[in-house]
Amino acid sequence: MEKIRLALLSGGVSSERQVSLSSGKQVLNALDKSRYDITLYDPKTDLKQLVIDAEQIDAALIILHGPFGEDGTVQGLLDLLDIPYQGAGVLGSAMAMNKLVAKRLYEGAKVPTPSYLSFSLTDKINFSAIVEAMDLPLVVKPACAGSSVGMSLVKQAKDLESAVALGFAHDDCIIIEKYVKGIELTCGVLGNDTLEALPVIEIVPGKNHEFFDYTAKYTAGETKEICPARIDETTRKKVQELAVKAHKALFLKGYSRTDMILHNTELLVLETNTIPGMTATSLYPQSAQVAGYTFTELLDRLIQLSIKEHTKQNLRRST
Repeated sequence: MEKIRLALLSGGVSSERQVSLSSGKQVLNALDKSRYDITLYDPKTDLKQLVIDAEQIDAALIILHGPFGEDGTVQGLLDLLDIPYQGAGVLGSAMAMNKLVAKRLYEGAKVPTPSYLSFSLTDKINFSAIVEAMDLPLVVKPACAGSSVGMSLVKQAKDLESAVALGFAHDDCIIIEKYVKGIELTCGVLGNDTLEALPVIEIVPGKNHEFFDYTAKYTAGETKEICPARIDETTRKKVQELAVKAHKALFLKGYSRTDMILHNTELLVLETNTIPGMTATSLYPQSAQVAGYTFTELLDRLIQLSIKEHTKQNLRRST
């Protein structure tokens, strides 16, 4: 069997560069070398070479996180180069990356999400009015950032202004969201037209973390992840249904992972990730393993889905 010539993209220029590089190394180790002839590309330094090599590339595996990787920019370049890639296209990637756009689409699709306000960098913000209208605690986060970068949990009114400043340090638009305390859950979706909801994971941040922040995500031992989640069957089905509904609301393809909070009996969607963490111990591969996919098999499946979707899309391309 002739090998698939695969471009593995990791690194990039976002604040999540190091996470991406680490994930890329683990993905490289897990890929079946008998099936793939793999070339590494770091978008920070290798975009010109990627363009030069485009005609010799059969597919790309994007292991990038945050802006300029997960937001549709790299996806658009690969579309122009006629290279298949896993996951969402330009539209879905851009909309899911922007949490404000995603929330508006959730609302339109009747996907429940915590109440919120949004502000741009040029807005005059009345902090006391926000506290009076929404009450505390509040979550402040940049609209376009991943891995909880620039995110704050505000418990006291005096801390809101500094939390807003931190959010604006990462984006020109922020979201101030009602903090909802409950059980943190996440659910992956796999497939193009036929969607498979993966087993639900329960996330239990360590006692030093009040939410699943950057340190809790990427420091070994800081978070306990339980799969399948310790929830009843009715709730499990609702979580999986919401994950699929959120995936569809954002026009995604290939795969995604949607994070939620279970507050008493109410489920609220927080966000949807279009390029979930891809180390062997990341949430999405953990869930896929419970569903019966080894890490290597999961990567194979994502590449196969990308090639199939590209073939379908290419029917619209003028020759």
